[in-house]
Amino acid sequence: MTDYKPPLTDINFCIRHLANIEGILSLDAFAGFEKEDLEQIVEEAGKFARDVIAPTNVPSDRYGCRLADDVVHVAGELADVHRQFVENGWQAVAGNPEHDGMGLPAIVAFATAEMVQSANIAYSLLPMLTQDGVAAISAHASDTLKAQYLPRLTTGEWSATMNLTEPQAGSDLSAVACRAERDGDQFRIRGTKIFITWGDHELAGNVIHLVLARIDGAPEGVRGISMFLVPKYLLDENGEPGERNDVKATSLEHKLGIHASPTCVMSFGDNDGAVGYLVGEENRGLAAMFTMMNHARMGVGLQGLAVSERAYQLARSYANDRVQGRVPGQEERAPIIHHGDVRRMLMLMRAQVEAMRALAYSAASFDDIAHHAADADARAAANKRLSLLTPVVKGWCTETSEQVTSLGIQIHGGMGFVEETGAAQHYRDARILTIYEGTSGIQAGDFAGRKILADEGRELSVLIAELRDLCDAVADDERLARLARDIRGGLDLLEQGMNWLLANAATSPAATGSAGFNLLMLAGTVLGGAYLTKAAAIAVSATSGSSKAFGANKLATAAFYCAHVLPRAHGYLAAMTADPDLTMAIAVDSF
Repeated sequence: MTDYKPPLTDINFCIRHLANIEGILSLDAFAGFEKEDLEQIVEEAGKFARDVIAPTNVPSDRYGCRLADDVVHVAGELADVHRQFVENGWQAVAGNPEHDGMGLPAIVAFATAEMVQSANIAYSLLPMLTQDGVAAISAHASDTLKAQYLPRLTTGEWSATMNLTEPQAGSDLSAVACRAERDGDQFRIRGTKIFITWGDHELAGNVIHLVLARIDGAPEGVRGISMFLVPKYLLDENGEPGERNDVKATSLEHKLGIHASPTCVMSFGDNDGAVGYLVGEENRGLAAMFTMMNHARMGVGLQGLAVSERAYQLARSYANDRVQGRVPGQEERAPIIHHGDVRRMLMLMRAQVEAMRALAYSAASFDDIAHHAADADARAAANKRLSLLTPVVKGWCTETSEQVTSLGIQIHGGMGFVEETGAAQHYRDARILTIYEGTSGIQAGDFAGRKILADEGRELSVLIAELRDLCDAVADDERLARLARDIRGGLDLLEQGMNWLLANAATSPAATGSAGFNLLMLAGTVLGGAYLTKAAAIAVSATSGSSKAFGANKLATAAFYCAHVLPRAHGYLAAMTADPDLTMAIAVDSF
């Protein structure tokens, strides 16, 4: 199994050129920070991910998690990892300085998160969900709750969870039955939640659950759901964890992957009721939860990229070491990286990893602008673009990660199908990513419904126009002309798909559901290629040394993407524009 080597050159390139770090640093919130300082922080995060976290990936997967006497036990290696992670400030990179955060741009935290995720994706869910909880509490909680909980959540001393679904509810949150009874200024929570990632553990001093529940007498459906903060340990008069609250993990799921991450069934209120505190307004819990959810969706899309990067590195190393067969021009048996089909698979992995990174970092850059730009119109515009791209990053990157990690197994051949090489773990770990924080179908419905139909395609049309301008700007460069032509063709296909949806959704009840997934994949395939081409156009301007070599490789990778991956856009368009009635033609009782 190969060691993890953080792809710092490409990460820093994406921060610098695709995320426009200079523009972000011009915001008042980041006055005093220098680009070079941020790059040094990213490099240090890479070293921590490589040297401290990555060695735990395999042993923590093999140990898994245990539940005994109401205590969740995780792999012993993770205790020291988490202690160092918190003490070194990695949880607090983009945290609000008012709550003991470093106040760095969110794009820097995004980069550090990628490397943590590549190093150990199961562990990375712990700090990711804590950041998501900070986002929800910061946006919706009372000043009292913020003062009590945000400082220690921001630093990672405490962790956070997201408690949405229940056995009977699945993705239909209107069926939530967890109850909240008034008890003075607080509530007593009773009910069961399932699939709660890092729902309980001993790595943090307290576990702060954000729970959807229905106040007694509230309306039925989603309009009657509220969100509550339910700590594992109630705080004493000094704000320290004290009495154990009436909440516990009753079982752990036995999962296909992410074995080192405890996925819990949580029981609230078996005795006197779990004490909870209202977050936001009564019956407006979904608004608060979606602040957390959308933050998490970008993080999960990033996980798709991260696990793909780790799988690519492992496959690349194996292909260089495994000697098998002969190739023209070489007398001796050669490493399999010299074989054309293996090279094709490696290039598919590499090209899609770099396209995912280009898309994800371009999208994530709007987070800092949306929160910190002085101009209200600039904040609104950035928020709109981030909102448009979030389901694409989440849906396309996670779907693509299944292809990339599967290719990693294929390159290993039979050795990939056994656990000893590590290739199988990446494939197992990637499989959950298209499911949690909203399945690919939910992302497709969000993209098609809320982001295109509700907006009548305006924001997507603006983005397509911007990327066409990019194609025009490089069309006269002979190195880039063909890429520009290919990307323009892909943008035309995306526009056709958008226009078909706008024309058919109102008249065909099945149109959005039938077309949505293929439209989402069409968008990801085209936009990933467009941002990868943008990266290549910037990179080839280098004239010397390692930068010149980086530019040549980026250009070659983008060219391969346009030749081997972008043509899939034709198939996605054909599938999404097929007669929606074909999807619904067979009666339910005939399945």
